[in-house]
Amino acid sequence: MNSDFPRIITLLRKERGLSQKQAAMELGVSQALLSHYEKGIRECGLDFVIHIADYYNVSCDYLLGRTPDRQGATLKLEDLPDLQNQKNDDNTKSNTLVTLNKKLILNSINIMYELLAQSNSKGLTTEVSSYLMVSVYKMLRTVYSANPKNPQAMFSVNSEMYSGLSSALMNIIETNATQISSGKPADGFQGMDNMAAPNLSPEVFSNQFPESAPSLYNLIQKTEEKIKKLT
Repeated sequence: MNSDFPRIITLLRKERGLSQKQAAMELGVSQALLSHYEKGIRECGLDFVIHIADYYNVSCDYLLGRTPDRQGATLKLEDLPDLQNQKNDDNTKSNTLVTLNKKLILNSINIMYELLAQSNSKGLTTEVSSYLMVSVYKMLRTVYSANPKNPQAMFSVNSEMYSGLSSALMNIIETNATQISSGKPADGFQGMDNMAAPNLSPEVFSNQFPESAPSLYNLIQKTEEKIKKLT
């Protein structure tokens, strides 16, 4: 099988609020065997993959991590909403890769800010925003500096220092955001009221953000594929 299957079947069971014992009984296997499947200790056969896909009403491709869409749909560029309501110029329209990645990121950021609004945390909103600003700044300078003739005087931090310092700043901001989200003060902000934190799951995302959730799922999948390559 693969590492995605155990994670996904565990997620689906917990989403439904089922105990392992109850799910195993309804699936017609022992609790011990289902536990082994969920932990990745044992691999199941194709028949069980189909059976559990029907049980949770998802596709086999989703169970195997081949697609982030629960029904196995393949994401197409035209399926993604342009929530910015901006007209692309001819160059962007002709570059499918640019347009696709732009929509994945912007639609996911829209979800992020909806969640921040629900959390009602000034500190967390500030730190998340700062992190995104620094990451855009850092990559913008990378693109800008691709042509050595572009005047570096546009920036006040010199080219030898900006990359390392930006990374350090992002680490600090991430630490502050983690502190605040766990209810502890950081960077002059109060800790977040954890009771106000939204209850989230893939099902919630799909219901609350039906248009932009596919972008988020694909962004997660693409990012985790890159992370897995490092390990």
